[in-house]
Amino acid sequence: MISAEQNQRLTQIGPNTPAGELLRQYWQPVALTSELDALQDGVVRPVIPVRVLGQNLVLFRDPQGQSALLDRDCPHRGADLSYGRLEDGGLRCPFHGWLFDASGQCLQTPAEPAGSRLCDRVRQKVWPVREQAGVIFAWLGEQTPAELPALDCLTAPATHVFAFKGLWRCNWLQAQEVGIDPAHASFLHRFYDDGSPEEAYGRQFRSASANSTMSMTEVMRRFDRPDIRVEPTDWGLRLITSRQIDDAHMHVRVTNGVFPNAIVLPMSETMTITQWHVPVDDTSTYWYSVFTSFAEPVDAPAMLAQRLAMHTLPDYAPTTGAHNRYGYSARDQQQRTFTGMGEDINVHDQWAVESPGPIADRTREHLGTTDKAIMMNRRMLLRAMEALEHGQPPPGFMGREPLAGYTGPATMDGVCPSTEPAAIEQFWQEVDQRRRQAAPWFDTARAIAG
Repeated sequence: MISAEQNQRLTQIGPNTPAGELLRQYWQPVALTSELDALQDGVVRPVIPVRVLGQNLVLFRDPQGQSALLDRDCPHRGADLSYGRLEDGGLRCPFHGWLFDASGQCLQTPAEPAGSRLCDRVRQKVWPVREQAGVIFAWLGEQTPAELPALDCLTAPATHVFAFKGLWRCNWLQAQEVGIDPAHASFLHRFYDDGSPEEAYGRQFRSASANSTMSMTEVMRRFDRPDIRVEPTDWGLRLITSRQIDDAHMHVRVTNGVFPNAIVLPMSETMTITQWHVPVDDTSTYWYSVFTSFAEPVDAPAMLAQRLAMHTLPDYAPTTGAHNRYGYSARDQQQRTFTGMGEDINVHDQWAVESPGPIADRTREHLGTTDKAIMMNRRMLLRAMEALEHGQPPPGFMGREPLAGYTGPATMDGVCPSTEPAAIEQFWQEVDQRRRQAAPWFDTARAIAG
């Protein structure tokens, strides 16, 4: 349980709010690269509106292929630049024809008298962007940004990553906290049918655990009292979750919270998920997932088809929600899944984070020992906000120079042939390193995993 004042500090993300200013100290995903290549009414028009951290922006790509993120209101009379014409080397406002290039400089004010140099004095606010792993990241703080860190998903080649996003109608912290809660998988994502290996690709919890013939689904269902250890790290939190199988075997799952609003999870023996939870405003959030393969190239068409079947474009809103009770079926709940909401775990998570309301009232919570990562993360957030208010730099390497020679973080899901703590520690590190060293794109001479 936290106070109403603390809950407000953690959840309000607009400019000049404690959480908003903290999140602006880190690179944030603002769009998928594919959104700039999508057809609009049968033509490619690389201009889209973006709303992030309560700000209205416009993202476009100029004829030279340079992407730019500008404030959306035209500095002339405030018209919406996302309706602009992409021409003459920039984005032209349809109201009076003012033209802006990728640097935000006004190039033309055509309605002004001949010889007017008004445009020389007009510059629209522009925000730094980087394109990597199928995602466009933006820096929304006022200070000079660091480089993007060497997370696995940002290091792997384009052939080995796949990115997607989805909209949830809730505050960002609710979305983030479901990702650092290992205990919920045994219930919220419980399936009564373990499925087949042929159906596992691209689906969370359907693959087998490393060193085991048991699927992750079976492990989560049968062993629902995990022991959770949380360790502070340079990037945020490492969660080591253990479920004892028998006297000689321990299931181990290593996940991470990348401060302040990302998580890294194992999807299978050869694939991981890195997911950011990015506030649109106080009451809605986009999750951005980047799937990274350490083996063969990803089957992007298959993964895209799976996800488009459950989302609408262009807003990437889920087809399920409160309006249709998240697809709930009493028969499904009796026979197939714990929730009765089908087999897409994104739907399960969506219900879990949306049903408490747009901003959860955390003063009414009763947290247990399995919530230790959530409690630690909240303390980290509150300390970071206070430090920032006193002029100190925030923690985590999404907002500062990357650690030299670093990549990662380490993550895995497997069954250890021992229940001894030292053996478990060695086991999960060996499984992670084995996967890395087998990756065709991984530079083992340079990189270390955290």
